[in-house]
Amino acid sequence: MSRLANTIKNAKVSVFFHIIFIFTQFFARKIFLENLGDDFMGLTGTLQSFLSFLNLAELGIGTAIGYTLYKPIFDKNYKEINQIIHFFGNIYKKIGFIIIGLSLILSAFFPLIFENTNIPLSLIYFAFYAFLTSSLLGYFFNYHMLLFQADQKEYMVAKYFQSFNISKIVLQIIFVFYFQSFIIWISLELLASLLFTISLRRKTTKEYPWLKLSYKKDQERKNFESYPELIKKIKQISLHKLGTFVSNGTDNILIFSFISVETVAFFGNYQLIIANFATLLNKLFSGTNASVGNLVAENNEQSIKQVFWELMSFRFFIAGIVVIAILTLVDPFIMLWLGEKYILTKTTVSLFALNFFILQIRQPVDVFKQAYGLYSDTWAPVAQSVINLGVSILLVTKFGLTGILLGTSCSLILIIMLWRPYFLFAKAFRWPFISYVIGFIKLLITFLPIYFVIQYIIHNFLIFKIVNFYDWILFSAMVVSITIILYGGVLYITDKYFRDLIKRLKRSLRFFK
Repeated sequence: MSRLANTIKNAKVSVFFHIIFIFTQFFARKIFLENLGDDFMGLTGTLQSFLSFLNLAELGIGTAIGYTLYKPIFDKNYKEINQIIHFFGNIYKKIGFIIIGLSLILSAFFPLIFENTNIPLSLIYFAFYAFLTSSLLGYFFNYHMLLFQADQKEYMVAKYFQSFNISKIVLQIIFVFYFQSFIIWISLELLASLLFTISLRRKTTKEYPWLKLSYKKDQERKNFESYPELIKKIKQISLHKLGTFVSNGTDNILIFSFISVETVAFFGNYQLIIANFATLLNKLFSGTNASVGNLVAENNEQSIKQVFWELMSFRFFIAGIVVIAILTLVDPFIMLWLGEKYILTKTTVSLFALNFFILQIRQPVDVFKQAYGLYSDTWAPVAQSVINLGVSILLVTKFGLTGILLGTSCSLILIIMLWRPYFLFAKAFRWPFISYVIGFIKLLITFLPIYFVIQYIIHNFLIFKIVNFYDWILFSAMVVSITIILYGGVLYITDKYFRDLIKRLKRSLRFFK
């Protein structure tokens, strides 16, 4: 099966399950806010951000292992794959113990951290350690999951994960609606993780019967010493993980610290919508990483250039559609879904859209950067973290949520949009960076006029009052349809790579019929 066919198969399964997950999640969020309260939902968001910080101890090993697996999978070198997975498992278990230790230290300060919270401290501890246990299962039992992703079979993991996740949310809705029980809500989080772990481990044994999940103790040191390049990559990726966390994981902590735990819930509503858009796109491109890794292993420069610009044009297309949807459709949806109380300012929503756009159009650069194992620019994530936190803390007292998002925007523009593509072109592609600048500007110039035209059409020709979800769905369908037709049409006419990709997608879709 071709790389594109594998990518489409992964995408179809992942998108199908995630769409179902989105519907259950949005319905559940309203039930949870009404029956458990803004403070509790804000608390869970804050605790999960703390765990994201502790998970920095993972040091990016998963990314490094994925990069290391592409070649032996391409060569069908099962012995090498077993050694890498064995190495991976041993290191992950050690990291799991480190996270346990850090969690014990952090939780000792909970009486100070949450002294102004109305939620009982015992419940906070129970929630934290339930979330922690769910996270640790991946370190001790599901570390082999990355083999599915590197082998372009991520759809298998998606089926199990989303099935348990959706079932968990449905049960949480039922128990919360009838009993308003915090304990049951948290317990179901843990139970779903346990069942997913057991099921996925059984699937791994069935799918890869040659994979040995345990080795003799005397082999561990030898395997560790066999991967000096991997150790080097892990050290480099650890700093990149720091930059990613500061960009994506500190917002809730800053809001909790400088504003209020209730505002974490308000922020979380928009974050839920936009994160689901982002996750849906990641599912759509779920097989891309492994496919690009396979492509880089072939080392065909012309194919690499073709695929890179096809992905860039398609990401611009998808990101453009979603950005217009965020700016136009999210506020009316929040109004109908939760009420006017939860609406954020236009400036805040615009920054949500800008950050989303940057994070989407940078994906092709990151995918190829990962495929080449290009992580030596360790200063960049440190600079990104400093810019993000510095600007956020400087502006949060005056501008609130807007100030925090501005900090993220500044760091993304300087490091993600400017530095990373330069580094990729200079160190991996070895093509003139000006070619990237020209291609990027061309795609951006194509989008901007379309954005203003669509906004003009919306504000002058699609004027009607949205009073229920039927009105919102009708309005959304018109906005998205107009965007797809206008933006897609202009891109198809002006961009060769977008035309090539659409033609190949059509051929692959005919293959699956």
